[in-house]
Amino acid sequence: MKFLLKTIIILSILGGGGYVGYRYLLVYFNVGGRPNWRETPVSVGEIVAVVNATGTVQPVLRVQVGSFVSGPILELGTDEGKPGTTIDFNSKVKKGQLLARIDPRIYNANQKRDDAALATRKAEVDRTKAQLQQAINDEGRAKALHAENKEYISDTEMDQFKYNRIALAALLEVAEAAVKQAEANLDQSTANVKYTSIESPVDGIVIDRKIDPGQTLVAQFQTPELFVVAPDLEKKVRVFASVDEADIGLIREAQRRKQRVQFTVDAYPDDLFEGEIFQIRMNPASVQNVVTYPVVVETSNPELKLLPGMTANLSFQIDRRDNVLRIPNAALRFYPKLEHVRPEDRRLLEGVQEALAPEAEMAQEAEKTSAQQRAEAKRKRNRRHVWVCQDDNLLRAVEVVTGLADNKFTELVSGPLEKGQKLVTFLSTTPAEKPAEKPAEKAGDKPAEESGDKPAEKPAEKAVDKSGDKPAEKPGEKSAGKAVGKSPGKPAEK
Repeated sequence: MKFLLKTIIILSILGGGGYVGYRYLLVYFNVGGRPNWRETPVSVGEIVAVVNATGTVQPVLRVQVGSFVSGPILELGTDEGKPGTTIDFNSKVKKGQLLARIDPRIYNANQKRDDAALATRKAEVDRTKAQLQQAINDEGRAKALHAENKEYISDTEMDQFKYNRIALAALLEVAEAAVKQAEANLDQSTANVKYTSIESPVDGIVIDRKIDPGQTLVAQFQTPELFVVAPDLEKKVRVFASVDEADIGLIREAQRRKQRVQFTVDAYPDDLFEGEIFQIRMNPASVQNVVTYPVVVETSNPELKLLPGMTANLSFQIDRRDNVLRIPNAALRFYPKLEHVRPEDRRLLEGVQEALAPEAEMAQEAEKTSAQQRAEAKRKRNRRHVWVCQDDNLLRAVEVVTGLADNKFTELVSGPLEKGQKLVTFLSTTPAEKPAEKPAEKAGDKPAEESGDKPAEKPAEKAVDKSGDKPAEKPGEKSAGKAVGKSPGKPAEK
């Protein structure tokens, strides 16, 4: 009798464990094998479309101050903002202020030489005038005597008096021309003396100094550059950005709408600077078959935070939408497999399968496509499909028309979607550990946890703990421990 009772108890325990294991395996194959979709809801908010580029901060104007004459640097000018110091980097200068002085001794000597030459030429003019006047008087007396009696003065002598006067008149003109030449030489020498004083042509800030006292300048072949002065650096600066040719149309549209440009610099990562598009230059640059156009952005610089040469990261605001339905970009990029889609929507994936063809075949097809076909395809690029999970866990395609897009969301122009509706964005390769919930229900878990909103690991732990409280359910505990496998080692602790 006791043997029979023990046999019945053992068979009951084995039967219960087998039943629990059977239910677990059934749930595992029916639920655990189903795809685990990751979903993101449709939201309402703003969308700002931008074009990003990098550029370099430069002053509006760079005035290169050079030297017209040669010679050693005698001294540098005095910095009026810092008495007792000479002109250096970052010195503020005014128009006409002395920046440097070249040794003027040679040019002063040339000026004195040309001054003396001018005085000599003027004396030559006075002497020639006196000789001409004497010749005129001699000719007059000869004419008077010749009129009284032709035998007093011969015709030959009369010709000598006449042509002597004419020659002296020509010499006077030569002497006067020599005076003008001497005056020009003196003006040149005087200008060279003035050129020895290097003065600032504009008001601004010295951003570069390339000379030192004692350095010798040679200005015979090209003008040596001494200073670089940036005027109005406190008022405004410009950012020169290189924009890809594919984005130039958007940049021109933003310029037409007078959209603002925002940018940051590495020196002040927390500060956001704003400017406006000043110019789109028609001077393309091609580097490794990549064509870019220079775009000039102008901005104010009252605090002198923006220094010449800084790298700026720009965002050109192309357009903006407020309070619109937004589709996650991940939902637009998601393409499911055929077996996960309901039959009536599988035809939509035929183009996707073609897109997955080898690159060589895709290149050949692209070469065969006409310009009209490419333009038509681009016009239709706003008609897209997103995927919604049905009750049978199959995906249903929803056709939408998209609009403006940024890096996270795309504007929903039209389509049967509402705020909060979930769209499939990703297929998880690891299914959620939902099988542990079914044994937990048999072990006495609350039905409220049946919805599966909580993470899969926690219900599995609860199921094991509860099964461990009741000695009669040890066989079920073992089967649950095998099914969880990769979950935290609760059964092993038992």
